[in-house]
Amino acid sequence: MMLLILLTYVLIAFTTVYQYKQQTTSYNNSRFERKEDATRLNITYTLNETKLPLRTDQLISIFESRIYQIASVHKVSIKIFDLQGDLLLSSEPTSKNDMASPDSLEVINYDDLLQLRVKKSHRLIQGIDADGKRLQSSFTYLYNEFLEPIGIIQLHYLQDNSAQDRNLKEFLMRLGLVYLVMFILAISFAYFLSSYITRSLKTIVDKIGKTGLRTQNKKIVMGNASVEIKKLVFAYNNMIDQLEESAEKLVASEREQAWREMAKQVAHEIKNPLTPMRLSVQSFERRFDPLDPKIKEKLREYSETLIQQIDVMSSIASAFSDFAQMPTQKRERLEVVSVIKMTLDIFAIKHIHYTSNVEESYVDIDKSQLVRVVTNIVKNAIQATQEVKKPKIDVSFMDAKDGFEIVVTDNGIGIEEGQKPLIFEPRFTTKSSGMGLGLAMSQKIIETYEGTIQFTSTLGKGTSFRVHVPKDS
Repeated sequence: MMLLILLTYVLIAFTTVYQYKQQTTSYNNSRFERKEDATRLNITYTLNETKLPLRTDQLISIFESRIYQIASVHKVSIKIFDLQGDLLLSSEPTSKNDMASPDSLEVINYDDLLQLRVKKSHRLIQGIDADGKRLQSSFTYLYNEFLEPIGIIQLHYLQDNSAQDRNLKEFLMRLGLVYLVMFILAISFAYFLSSYITRSLKTIVDKIGKTGLRTQNKKIVMGNASVEIKKLVFAYNNMIDQLEESAEKLVASEREQAWREMAKQVAHEIKNPLTPMRLSVQSFERRFDPLDPKIKEKLREYSETLIQQIDVMSSIASAFSDFAQMPTQKRERLEVVSVIKMTLDIFAIKHIHYTSNVEESYVDIDKSQLVRVVTNIVKNAIQATQEVKKPKIDVSFMDAKDGFEIVVTDNGIGIEEGQKPLIFEPRFTTKSSGMGLGLAMSQKIIETYEGTIQFTSTLGKGTSFRVHVPKDS
């Protein structure tokens, strides 16, 4: 709309200027023709009234006293030449217009004279003076009573279009002012119109931006809206209904799949200790001899083997129980620096180095869960550096206004690129033993405190885990 208004003004201004130039040219030509006819008629009267013979050599005597009067009455410049183009008499002996002005001519230009002889009657010249004003000149023959040419008369007129130019400028300024007002009104109208149109669209956009598969999506209720907007709202509400159905099906499917995976993992982990238990029972059955003097010692070894495998099964069950249902958080005012130091002292490994930017830091957090997170991450670092000649594990604690960070960095074997997206997945492990629940459990604990756990790793150079927990979580 803005561009259309601006383009309209430009086209009208261009058309106006073009029309003005055409009309001015036409008006100047017609005005010069009228002056030319009146001046020639006056000269004809002078020739008819004179008693001198109408010859070329008498033209100076005939017009010497009348040329100034005729030029003044008709407001033109007059020059009289002989038939060879030499100047005989002029109403303006001196002229300031030396460029494209016939007033400065003492001799008619040869081309103009040739064209005049060809036409036998009239020769019109258009020009521009040094000040940019239009010049018009005409050459015609003077005839005696026998219609024989006796001389050449030149009429020269300087067109003054300053008044027309001033009127055109004023018109364009007024037109521009009108279009400026229209432009401002159009901007205001477009703003309010677009605001009215986009108000409903903004509501829909905000709703769509908040729509998610796992969020509570609300339908749009809009009474005063156009037919097109109502169709869009209806389509959105229909999509919300379908999304809720899909979300319910997805949750049910994920829950069922999770239980299947958990059942498979539990069965797999329980089978591992059952195999040695079975072999132990079979071996004891074959070798059992009540009369054997070492029967009590063998029975004790057999019992210890079974108890050991039963403990393994118990630890498996406990691990899955802890992962499936996190214990209730017991928030307490805890001095975390000392807790982290105590946790690291349990490992009693020389290549673990601890640093902290504060001596003490108090945070509301569950002590057992914090110990579990630090233990899981440090255990991974220890296992990753087992095959390194000079293992090194750096544990740092940083206290800040927005929360605290625990960074554990090792120079171990690192993690392959293809395994990085699976690090926090349950059951995923890069070790030959273990159930792959440590990091998944740690992430779950940190997320309950609205924190984050991230890592960076380079294969063959090491891994760094960064745990951030906000203080106001």
